Amino acid sequence: MTLTFNPLESYREDFSFRNSVDAIQRFPFPFPDDQYLYSVNLEPATSRDPGSVFEHCFDIDEHYRSEMAERNRVLKHDPRRCLVMPHMQQAAWDTLGLLMEHLASDYPEHFQLQRNGDNWHWRNLALGIDQRFTYGDADSLPCAPLEYIGRQVQGDFALLDQRDGDLFMDAGLVTCPADWSLAFDAGMSFKQWHAPVPMAHQMGVFDRALKYLLNIQVGQPVRRLNWTLTINPRLDTSPETFHEWGHDRASVTPENVGRLVHLRVELQLMMRLPRSNALMFSIRTYLISMDELVTQPAWAQRLHRVLRDLPDAIADYKGMTRYRQTLVDWLRQFDPEA
Repeated sequence: MTLTFNPLESYREDFSFRNSVDAIQRFPFPFPDDQYLYSVNLEPATSRDPGSVFEHCFDIDEHYRSEMAERNRVLKHDPRRCLVMPHMQQAAWDTLGLLMEHLASDYPEHFQLQRNGDNWHWRNLALGIDQRFTYGDADSLPCAPLEYIGRQVQGDFALLDQRDGDLFMDAGLVTCPADWSLAFDAGMSFKQWHAPVPMAHQMGVFDRALKYLLNIQVGQPVRRLNWTLTINPRLDTSPETFHEWGHDRASVTPENVGRLVHLRVELQLMMRLPRSNALMFSIRTYLISMDELVTQPAWAQRLHRVLRDLPDAIADYKGMTRYRQTLVDWLRQFDPEA
């Protein structure tokens, strides 16, 4: 698949973000069944389906330049979105090296990497970046290593330190979270930062997930899909900016629901970092409006059934209670058996 980038789109204010026909067709629709319940739903992150979001570990798509512009804007206004505790410096360099290696291998027409020992030469042709630096020497880069590479890769990144039989969120770069905060969760254990999730704890989901994640080996990454709904194609729905987007949930009507409501899907990748032994947790976010989604009839039918029968506790946690019925009523027209 030839990768071309859209003209700059916005994820705020005029919300000019749109998906092409190709982007709609490769969208990672997250529902294998007509009902949804929490599950671990992890699978090996092996390459499959050429041209899909599952072909490479780190997916780059038509929105690349737009998303990088949005990341730069968020970091300019709130530098705290990138946080690395002192003991996680090696993990930050680990992440930089791994991402550069994957991008250069998977997208050689846009990214190039040459290495001579610790002397590295990185070229990002998509953003016009040409950087020579010394691996491990932060002074040889224009900013800290995690921030440097994070400004060039779509998706958020949390770096988890593994100790005492647990995982701790001790570093990350997070500018497009779905209603969570890196600054708030920093230093928390796996179950602590998942504490707000309803039902899953009682079902034992997080006990099983933690046991699985602690045993991930180098070279054996895993992935899963997560989802929620978002009003407007807004990437940054963090608690820090709630005053900017919280009121949007009250703006949905039967007339605008197809344009305003977006399915937000996270392709989450968990990968063991080879030098630091930290666990990298990448969160690649995809957005699709209801108007775009219903161009795929099977998706429209299934989403109607999932949202119609979704347990109230999950709907409330995902922030859709205020407009859920309006959306379900609108989607009913696309379900022949409704």
